[in-house]
Amino acid sequence: MSSTRYSILALALASLFSASSAISFYIWRKNLIEWDSKLKELKKSLNSALEKCASERQGRIRAQQALRKAVVAQPQAKSENLDIPSYPMAPIGIVQSCFSTRNGTPRQPLLVPLARASLVFDSTRVPPASLEGLEEYSHCWIIYVFHLNTDLEKLWKHPSKSKFKAKVRVPRLKGGRMGVFATRSPHRLCPIGLTVAKVEAVQGNMVLLSGVDLVDGTPVLDIKPYLPYCDSIEGAVVPNWVMEKKSLYSSPDELKSLVKQALSWDIRSVSQRNRPHNNLLKIGSGDASDNASDLDDSQDGEASGELIYHLILDGMDFSYKIDGNGDVMVKEVHLSSAISFGNNKKRCNFLMWKDKIK
Repeated sequence: MSSTRYSILALALASLFSASSAISFYIWRKNLIEWDSKLKELKKSLNSALEKCASERQGRIRAQQALRKAVVAQPQAKSENLDIPSYPMAPIGIVQSCFSTRNGTPRQPLLVPLARASLVFDSTRVPPASLEGLEEYSHCWIIYVFHLNTDLEKLWKHPSKSKFKAKVRVPRLKGGRMGVFATRSPHRLCPIGLTVAKVEAVQGNMVLLSGVDLVDGTPVLDIKPYLPYCDSIEGAVVPNWVMEKKSLYSSPDELKSLVKQALSWDIRSVSQRNRPHNNLLKIGSGDASDNASDLDDSQDGEASGELIYHLILDGMDFSYKIDGNGDVMVKEVHLSSAISFGNNKKRCNFLMWKDKIK
């Protein structure tokens, strides 16, 4: 009899657990359906938002393209402020560049020497004779329009409505702001750019350039030859934030003192000192080693008529010569290729040690 009772109790418990499991499964299944429904609604809402953003972006792009066409079609359009005289200008040529988009185009000229572009002039406005003599220059200045700016519509608005930004974010300041006229930002009151490029060849109404930082389709307003005697300013200075090179010296004057101290001791090897000064080979090493093989490896065979030595200090390559009286004359200074840009980022600098230096 007790066995029967236990069996009935077991069956009752089993039925209870089965019912509980069924209820739990039902609730879980119901929640799963609800979650799936909510997930579908969220996906639908997200897709709708993405489509809306894409549509708005396409609308802005079309509006900007229409505005650019209007700018080209109406070069004599006047500003809303009629008190300011306007000077209508039209492009005289178009750049056919290896850079198809702004993304990837160098920020400054000559950083990528192999970056080539053809500057094709409008033959109806620029006769080929206008380019005669340009091939005799190594470089030229190019004045152009930032035609892909996203804020060109501001040009036609009154200054009180243009929302012109007096400060812009600077990449070298890691997003810090600086006055727009202290930068080379393309977002300017007048979207005019200035760059320099190497003149490779001139043919008809075209100029082949290299080292460019211009995107394909850039409208050009003018070009001018580069003149080293007046375009390269000796002693010109720039703010510290512009200079990315890391140094263990606090100022250019301190680095100059270092160079003077190093060169005053005549760091040439014995074989270099004994080499005749009428030799036509250029010596490319300032190594103090007396190993003759080091001297031979440094020769590049340039018939310069004088011995040129190199001293590499703090990432700078100083080219110098020594006359018969032992006087040292520095000829040129360049960034040394011995230290790559990537390694330069990891190098120590003066700011890390300034509190320890007395």
